[in-house]
Amino acid sequence: MTEHIVIGAGLAGAATARALADRGENVTVLEQHTPATALGSSHGSARILRFAYPQRLYVDLVVASRALWADIEQAAGLELITATGAVDHGEVRHVSELASVFDTVGIEHEVLSSAEATARWPQMRFDTEALWHPAAGVIDAETAVTTMLDLAVATDRVRVLEDWTVAEVGRRSGGGFRVTSASGGAVDADTVIVAAGGYLPALLPHLGLPEGFRAALPRFDVRQEQAFHFPYRGADDPGQPAAAWPTFIHKSGEIFTYGLPGGRDAGFSGLKLAEFNGGRVIPSALDQDGRITPEMRERMTDYVREHLPGLAPEPYAETTCLFTNTPSEDFLIDSVDGVVIVSACSGHGAKFAPMIGELAADLATGQGGVPEEFRVAHHAG
Repeated sequence: MTEHIVIGAGLAGAATARALADRGENVTVLEQHTPATALGSSHGSARILRFAYPQRLYVDLVVASRALWADIEQAAGLELITATGAVDHGEVRHVSELASVFDTVGIEHEVLSSAEATARWPQMRFDTEALWHPAAGVIDAETAVTTMLDLAVATDRVRVLEDWTVAEVGRRSGGGFRVTSASGGAVDADTVIVAAGGYLPALLPHLGLPEGFRAALPRFDVRQEQAFHFPYRGADDPGQPAAAWPTFIHKSGEIFTYGLPGGRDAGFSGLKLAEFNGGRVIPSALDQDGRITPEMRERMTDYVREHLPGLAPEPYAETTCLFTNTPSEDFLIDSVDGVVIVSACSGHGAKFAPMIGELAADLATGQGGVPEEFRVAHHAG
């Protein structure tokens, strides 16, 4: 029986462990904190699940991932995704291009004029046409991580070691790997899957990767993003429930924002709003400080005043999270000599988690490949 080590217990790591367990593989998950830690990229209860991408590849992968999410929900008897629908608008969001891909794939959608969109969602302002697709929703990220790990552990083929900081990935003389911890512990396996998110840059020198492979890896920019929760106006009015808000992406020449109902960790009483890739770049997750800047708070407050009349322009909660980006924002999922790298997901990977787990399991077991767009050679080109 093949033994696998998964480094990282966020969405990608948990999904990989479950995918491997479902194939009858043995897995040890190594997490330096706790699963879905607030110090990683998979914490909290609000991540967008949307289908709108200009690239057919990603739309097809969302469709496949959504089916896998449904399987996980059925197996666990839990709802992990709340249906909200999604709206895309702004002159740089290229609504007609997104709608064309939807037409090709067969995703239910509507293209609305700015007046039609404003009439449907008076709590928002629109100055361009908008794309609406009702199949979108909000993922409870933390519950998704714990659910996938619980399902994996229940097979008796997976164990999760918490507070386990990887110090070195070494090769055994007889084949396979020995992963050692900062405290001197060790775990042996035949393959290693690295799903470390924003910790990947700090780990890279310690993974024993071949020099040529490592040199060809793209640059990984870890951003400490800042998200703000603004209260719904008339939140106590049952005529204006949180469910009336879709998720949205607004991309103009001046700003690229996204918003979604805030979920459990913000008391379900406000909208979560952030500027995509608006945070500062840090060397790795080890360098985060959780600091909210007055400049970004003011920028988001001004945005609410101008574009979201259905919100009170004063945040009642705020947080930071980590995005780990490649220059193209394509994923990096590839393998070399028994090590699989599953990162970076560039701030839009949560919705794909079950499919990412399947692709990582394919590489780890040699049962399949991944799209060329995710390979190191594509990024190097």
